[in-house]
Amino acid sequence: MFVISSREFRDNQKKYMDLADANEQVIIQRGKEKAYALTPVGKKDKYFMDPETMAEIQEGINQYREGKTTKVDKADFDNLLGL
Repeated sequence: MFVISSREFRDNQKKYMDLADANEQVIIQRGKEKAYALTPVGKKDKYFMDPETMAEIQEGINQYREGKTTKVDKADFDNLLGL
């Protein structure tokens, strides 16, 4: 794990981004009380950052909480998937 100052990060961004890409933990310390973790964002992460996607997921959660679901038996599920 690397704990660095924000100035060190600014001066050597490529170095620390490369380390994060190599699965090294990089923590950027800002002052005495704030710290940030440098983490690569993959395609799957971008999917969940999309406001439309998150709204659809939230809608599904709300439907589940309201009992607006349909139970599917395993045999029916396998049939739907062609298994």
